[in-house]
Amino acid sequence: MCGVVGMVGRGAVNTELYDALTVLQHRGQDSAGIVTIDASKLYMRKGNGLVRNVFGQSHMQRLVGNMGIGHVRYPTAGSSTPAEAQPMYVNSPYGITLAHNGNLTNARKLEADLYREDLRHLNTSSDSEILLNVFAHELHAQNALRPEAAHIFAAVEGVHRRCSGAYAVVAMIIDGGLVAFRDRHGIRPLVFGRRDNASGPEYMVASESAALDILGFTLIRDVRPGEAIFISPDGEFSSSETALETSLNPCVFEHVYLARPDSIIDGVSVYKARLRMGEQLHDRVRAQFPDGDHDIDVVIPIPDTGRTAALPLAHMLGVKLREGFVKNRYIGRTFIMPGQSERRKSVRQKLNVIELEFRDKNVLLVDDSIVRGTTITQIVAMAREAGARKVYMASAAPPVRHPNVYGIDLPAPEEFVAHDRSEAQVGELIGADWLVYQDLELLVEAVCEGNRSIGRPESSVFDGEYVTGDIDADYLRDLSLQRNDDMKRKRENEQNDDANVIELHNHA
Repeated sequence: MCGVVGMVGRGAVNTELYDALTVLQHRGQDSAGIVTIDASKLYMRKGNGLVRNVFGQSHMQRLVGNMGIGHVRYPTAGSSTPAEAQPMYVNSPYGITLAHNGNLTNARKLEADLYREDLRHLNTSSDSEILLNVFAHELHAQNALRPEAAHIFAAVEGVHRRCSGAYAVVAMIIDGGLVAFRDRHGIRPLVFGRRDNASGPEYMVASESAALDILGFTLIRDVRPGEAIFISPDGEFSSSETALETSLNPCVFEHVYLARPDSIIDGVSVYKARLRMGEQLHDRVRAQFPDGDHDIDVVIPIPDTGRTAALPLAHMLGVKLREGFVKNRYIGRTFIMPGQSERRKSVRQKLNVIELEFRDKNVLLVDDSIVRGTTITQIVAMAREAGARKVYMASAAPPVRHPNVYGIDLPAPEEFVAHDRSEAQVGELIGADWLVYQDLELLVEAVCEGNRSIGRPESSVFDGEYVTGDIDADYLRDLSLQRNDDMKRKRENEQNDDANVIELHNHA
């Protein structure tokens, strides 16, 4: 899971790229990077950490030029070393830099093809570098002295022919311009907008519309599945359908959890979709009380993404909505952290209870989803410690039982709390008096009601059906080995060893 942004302006774009990345920070807190172009020369700064920590004043001053791209990253495969921070760069042809959100499902085949047939060398284990080199090879094959829109669109067609999986991409070509494209299923989000000033139009492309809003750009629309858009350095805009047999199958988990509520993705308000998820939970909750009225005293959301669904649910139940947890916003996402002990410690650091909202009450907790169960188990325990008589639990999403292969770092299947367990068994395991999950068809309806042109949303984490059609048992087995806790700890130890070696060299 990552966030990307690209901009062609009439003046320096460095601060606006920085501001856009801070808006997209929720999409990646592992690393950040910006590349700009000025007078046919690239200026790059990237590194591990939050946006505010990667870029200092001196870095910003060196990021000159009226065109640039940026990236924030959560690693979904490979390592978290600074070498895998994006954007990435390749010298031939022309000089291309690229930022990518998603995951290539045929990365290993592409890697072999790049070595054997395209004669290209890779320096990292990142599939984003693979994607960059595929695009560079296809653009080189156009044999153009200077790339124009037609050459770039032809190169993107080649990317679609060769690459499978999810990819929302912004790239920049020296003496060419800015290009953005999306896979033929539109799995990961990508939007673009325009802002007019006295010197002419400016364009921005970003993972979410909130980045455009905050910087004063008017949202034009989403980049369509299989479409590429091109913006020249002087602001000339063009687009082309670059893939055949496209369909719109956006990732439903964006609306459940990943995206900001103030964003609009594929014509659907994330906030409104989450409100509908809460409305649809009402009947599921009521079904727990078949003999009459419920005994719920208060609805308490798990901050932050559980809040929107909890609002209409509390209203429809006729009970108060109360804030029962105070969140520390400086703790990372717990479902990504390796090791149960680290996750347990993180939950206690992340949330603290307001006891008076729990004492002597029957409490309905509402969360956006339940992945490992570590967080919610502790939250239920905290509610009981605060004096709750009963603790009920409602999830605005169905049970997560399958890995995501399209760019979200969900754990190995055996680490999901719902793996091989019924709803009742999960409720018992997390310590709740009862647990209800959202129905998948109702979740799909909550999203598609906002845009009836959406096909079946990509919902593989819930139903195990992968829209690209190229995922088999061997692929999932290998993915499970890469994502389990032991492998993550091993990678972290190797990265720490590498960092120590670098530190020793720096002091030699």
